[in-house]
Amino acid sequence: MNLPHGCERSRRQFLTTLGLGLASAPFVGTGLRAQAASGRVRHVSFGTSGMAWADLTAIASHPAVDVVAGCDVDARNTAKFREKFPQARVYKDYRELLAQEKDVQSANVSTPDHMHAPIGLACMERGLHVYGQKPLTHDIAESRQMAELARARNLHTQMGIQIHSSKEYRTAVRLIQEGAVGKVREVHTWSNKKWGDGAAMPAGGDAVPETLDWNLWVGVCEMRPFIGNGWYHPGNWRKRLDFGTGTFGDMGCHIYDPVFKALALTAPLSVRSEGAAPNAHSWAVDAVCKYRFPGTAYTEGKTVDVTWYDGDQKPPREVLELVGKGADGKSAVPGQGSIFLGTEGVLVLPHVGMPRLVGPKVEGKPVIAVEGANHWHEFVDAVLGKGRCGANFDYAGPLTETVLLGSVASRFPNRELLWDAAALKFSNEAAANAHVRRAYRKA
Repeated sequence: MNLPHGCERSRRQFLTTLGLGLASAPFVGTGLRAQAASGRVRHVSFGTSGMAWADLTAIASHPAVDVVAGCDVDARNTAKFREKFPQARVYKDYRELLAQEKDVQSANVSTPDHMHAPIGLACMERGLHVYGQKPLTHDIAESRQMAELARARNLHTQMGIQIHSSKEYRTAVRLIQEGAVGKVREVHTWSNKKWGDGAAMPAGGDAVPETLDWNLWVGVCEMRPFIGNGWYHPGNWRKRLDFGTGTFGDMGCHIYDPVFKALALTAPLSVRSEGAAPNAHSWAVDAVCKYRFPGTAYTEGKTVDVTWYDGDQKPPREVLELVGKGADGKSAVPGQGSIFLGTEGVLVLPHVGMPRLVGPKVEGKPVIAVEGANHWHEFVDAVLGKGRCGANFDYAGPLTETVLLGSVASRFPNRELLWDAAALKFSNEAAANAHVRRAYRKA
């Protein structure tokens, strides 16, 4: 991949940086950060359609934001951007944008998962405050480095788990932490999405659309032929091992968020997958993944188990029956959500919906909603020096690490993997450590 004239460093240098500590990374540790001049925030967007469009327009709706540039590898995606932001410049290569746009304070990184870290780290090295889509990164080690770099540069950051700021999740967190269902014994959490694929990869390759720069889309991954019909772009990259993170990455960061926050969880001690393993190119569906965490002030015992399910998998029948039935007489189990089993009762939290308390000891307790906030505006306000983001990378990094451990565990079915968070490695399965970090394609 050719490096645009004036770009600060090559992909080879970037690969080296990811393998080293922050002290060895170029442009790191000055303590400087981009300052918003005259109460205005000059913002750039990496991605201009889909979730990127949602992030960008939400950020741009803040009255103090000026959108000055956007970047997208597919020209089909930029027409709407050009219409809404006619004054903004458009780029294909994120490195060229960062080299050319000097007066910028913030960025949203809303691309496929495999480019979250390369672009996010490059932005933060420039001193930009970053709103990064979930999962924060594709690989576990990248999440650690994103959090460390944001902290070292004293930057404001926010991960795109917008329900974190909603009244629904905030209320659930408060209820758990106030002991509404007693001490939590275990949690079951699930999504009915199916970001996986057992189909054979189509043979050969197809013509690359004229509007798409396939080299830039593949980015840090190994080059391969383009396959049409949405195999990669624009529709199904979440299913592919190299580019997405499956249902875990798509929904895990959302649905694990209130569990992680409410219980004040730290890094898990172990993780065990009891679902199917991915094939050579795509994630599997119907996951069952069991995490064991150290106990906290909000849990019963020295450890607490949190189990994830996706696709057609669901918690055991005896757990689902605790949810009860709706007014129509049918099961009130939501398509996505969590069940907290406490010593005094049960809290059911739909994604996205208000929590419900279930059980003779807790039913009838008042559920008073906590006021929600605008997740995107909270980020802009922080850049302006007004507060701190709730889903900053100090929080989102460890959350993403936890979620991505499940993806790694799925490659080793029915094997309990012991996690050493401080060393960033599995202590009992050397083969699993190959999936903690990956080598980037060299320039």
